[in-house]
Amino acid sequence: MLTRIKLAVNSNCHNWVHLMNKFRYVFLATVLIVFTVAACDAPDDVDPANTANNANDTWEPLELSSEYARLLVDRVVADLEHPWSIAIMPDESLLVTERPGRLLHVRDGEATEISGVPEVEAHNQGGLLEVALHPEFEENSYVYLTYSKPNADDETATTLARGVLDNGALTDVEDIFVQNQYSSPGRHYGSRLAWLSDGTLLMSIGDRGADPPRAQDASDHAGTLLRLTDDGGVPDDNPFLDDADVADEIYSYGHRNIQGLVVDPSDDTIWATDHGPRGGDLLVRVEAGANYGWPVVTQGLDYRTQEQFPDAEARSMEGIEDPFYEFLPTLAPSGLALVTHDAFERWQGDLLAGGLRAERIRRVVTSDTQVLHEEELLLQEIGRIRDIREAPDSSFLIATDHSDGAVYRVSLAD
Repeated sequence: MLTRIKLAVNSNCHNWVHLMNKFRYVFLATVLIVFTVAACDAPDDVDPANTANNANDTWEPLELSSEYARLLVDRVVADLEHPWSIAIMPDESLLVTERPGRLLHVRDGEATEISGVPEVEAHNQGGLLEVALHPEFEENSYVYLTYSKPNADDETATTLARGVLDNGALTDVEDIFVQNQYSSPGRHYGSRLAWLSDGTLLMSIGDRGADPPRAQDASDHAGTLLRLTDDGGVPDDNPFLDDADVADEIYSYGHRNIQGLVVDPSDDTIWATDHGPRGGDLLVRVEAGANYGWPVVTQGLDYRTQEQFPDAEARSMEGIEDPFYEFLPTLAPSGLALVTHDAFERWQGDLLAGGLRAERIRRVVTSDTQVLHEEELLLQEIGRIRDIREAPDSSFLIATDHSDGAVYRVSLAD
């Protein structure tokens, strides 16, 4: 009898342990699936875990090797909350935006907040984004800002504001351009600015995320690169002025979310980097009047399924401008600079493309028709690269997108 009871207990214990082990595996598998889907669905241009990169720790300058140059990486200013954009002042101090809605003046490692910034909707990827100076800033003191503007229906629009910088404050601030359709907040604002030599201003607007086919509706500003006058108007030679079905401000369309933009000062060539979905991050040499295909033509995949994107029909198509290059593996591009100074002699004419999720810069060597070579720089050394600017002293300034972000300077080591 005792033996029978013992066997029954052992059998029940075995069944219980087996059941618990089975439950444990199911639980772990469920957690893994949920985590994987969340990670795949997380946009590459926002820090999904709001992680820090230890910018407030004691910093020691880095010396790093690269092709043709040895680099010195030093920190300009720390303790920034998701810095998004850098503008270099005539005296080489900096204006830096923080996505939650602050504009900072950085001088000698100290940041001072500038008042007068418009109210922003700081949600997910939205907030205070680009900052740029007018080409004649020393005469007119104009500062340009892009931001996510809220309306009464809890929707937002990518907006361009202009103000006068006067003794630590923005005055006479006005919205000089607002995209023509508000939509649900949080995703794909674009927002990069770049000046052409004729004094017109390029401005990117993302597809706003929720409805990608908007990028193929040329009456809608979503998913476009715009060309504006310095007061937000329409230049009289924009490419679609004679087409009643296309918004007059549009220079090119069919983009997903351009967050790297630079103009070659030697010939006005426009270079842009555009976020793909899973894969399909692009380098684009932008042509006036071109359609770049998103989302009908894409080289990326759906975040969740890793299959063809739902709205996609092909990877290339007649009548659609092909990208100049596809970044592989994924870069999650943000920030783009062109090397023009003599100090980096072997890098002259190369592009420096920042990567958020990739936490690196890709130095891209191009010919007239193709990418010839790439080099990875700063791989996981300073964090998520949000912005890159070439400085007058031949160095490069880099903003890192973290809750404790920073601005770094990369120069030639002695």
